[in-house]
Amino acid sequence: MKSSTETDAALADVMLIATFARLDRATLEQEFDRLLAANGPALARLAGSYTNTPSDRDDLVQEIALAVWQALPTFRAECSLRTFLFRIAHNRAIAHLARSRPRFPAAEVDDVHDPAPDPESGLAREQAAERLRRAIHGLPLVYRQVITLALEDMGYADIAEVLGISESNVGARLTRARQLLRESLEKRR
Repeated sequence: MKSSTETDAALADVMLIATFARLDRATLEQEFDRLLAANGPALARLAGSYTNTPSDRDDLVQEIALAVWQALPTFRAECSLRTFLFRIAHNRAIAHLARSRPRFPAAEVDDVHDPAPDPESGLAREQAAERLRRAIHGLPLVYRQVITLALEDMGYADIAEVLGISESNVGARLTRARQLLRESLEKRR
């Protein structure tokens, strides 16, 4: 069940959506900036799940932002604004993967960590997050897609809309992705 804040935000989005096509450029730019500010970190995480390096992720985020800018005036409110943004991001990420297929496997490079002392619990949390990120990145693309969107708190219906699959397929893929993640993380211990 949605909170009143979420409902109010959704209503504001619906009212704004009706006017996207009629907005002057300055107002459209403001709304675009607002959308990227609100969803930018999530879009960056999604882009990061499709790329191997921070520079590739940044390039993909820019491609996504450009695609959102171009598509925003055509938004018809057939889904939520967030789903619309993630659908664009997903499509750009797939196109990015198709263009940048490596000719040879990239060598895995471990990050160099700052030698300054860290609190042990913080380091353990960072290591666990990195293990999870690597395990997710090691999943086949169809499972990586659903798990990344699920980690962004998207429901089955929204994930299905973004990926163009059925909700039951989302559930099946998530179940398999979780199973593969569990196996991968157990091997890395």
